[in-house]
Amino acid sequence: MLATIAIGEQYLQPFMKYAYHTWEMYCRRHDLGLILFDDHLIAESDPNWKNPYWQKFLIGDYLSQQKLEIRNVCCLDTDILISPLAPNIFENRDELKVGLVSKRKNLPFEHREILRRMAFLRNRYYDSNYPLDSSLFISLGDLYEVADLPAQEDDACSGVFIFGCDQHGKKLRNYFSSFDKKVMDRDGGGEQIFLNYFVQSNQLVEWLDYRFQALWTYEISTRYPFLYANHKENLLLIKECIEASLFTNYFLHFAGSWHEGKRWEQVKVLDTPETLEMFSAFSDYLKTPVYGKPLGAIKPKENS
Repeated sequence: MLATIAIGEQYLQPFMKYAYHTWEMYCRRHDLGLILFDDHLIAESDPNWKNPYWQKFLIGDYLSQQKLEIRNVCCLDTDILISPLAPNIFENRDELKVGLVSKRKNLPFEHREILRRMAFLRNRYYDSNYPLDSSLFISLGDLYEVADLPAQEDDACSGVFIFGCDQHGKKLRNYFSSFDKKVMDRDGGGEQIFLNYFVQSNQLVEWLDYRFQALWTYEISTRYPFLYANHKENLLLIKECIEASLFTNYFLHFAGSWHEGKRWEQVKVLDTPETLEMFSAFSDYLKTPVYGKPLGAIKPKENS
C-alpha cells in the first residue's frame, strides 16, 4: 500500500491536481492500495503531538489497530510524481528491513558536484545572496550533531520509506512517543535526521535504488540547467523535462523550499494520450528480447 499525509489545502489541493493521477495509475498497474490521511493521527492536545512530518511514524501502528490486514506500506511525500515505467517497489525486498533511498551514495552523479551545481545556479539565476558555501555541504557528522544524535553512515531523504506494519509499526510509534514537542526545535521541525538515526542505528536499513526517489534538485541542476535561466517560465519545456526525467526514473521527488521544488505545481504531466502511449510502448519494448544480430547499414530517410 502507498500512504501519504496531506493535512490542509496547501498540501491536499496540489497533490490532487498534479500528482494523484500518477499514483492512481501506479496502484492500478501493480494492484496496490492507496490511503491518504487528511487529518492528524494524534490529537493536537497530546503532549507528544508533533507536526505531520513526524506523524508518518504513526501510520504503521494506526493501520494495524484498524485491523486492515496491510502488511507493507510505502510512505511518500505528496510532492512526488510516479513514472508509468516504475516497477512495484515492494517486489524482491527484505520485509524485515526499512527501505530508504540515500541522498549521498549510490547516485548516478557525484554528490558534491551536484551540490556545487545547485549552489552556483541558484546564486546566478535565482538570488545573488544565495550562499556558495552553506549547510548544503554539511558533513554527516555535523548533520547528526545538529539534532544532537550520534552520526550514522548515510543520509536518506525521508520522502520515501518502506516498512512493515507488524515488524516496524509499534517500534516507529514508540520512537515517536519517546520525544515531546520540543524535539521539533532540534532540526527546524523536521523528522528526517531522526528517521535516519532510528533506522540505521537499529541496523534496519535496506538501501533502495536512487530511481525510487530521484531528487528533482539533482536532476534539474545536472540534466536541465537551462531551466534556471531563460526558460524558467517556459511551462511547456518544464513539462517536457519533468516527463523526460520520469522516462529515466521511477519516483521523482520535488523536495526543498527553493524555486525548483515548485515546478511540479506549475504543470500537469503524463496527461495526454500521446505521452502515455509512448511510455506504454517503451514498457512493451523493454519486455522484447534483442539479439544484436547485424542487419547491415540502416540510414535515416531523407526528409521530403
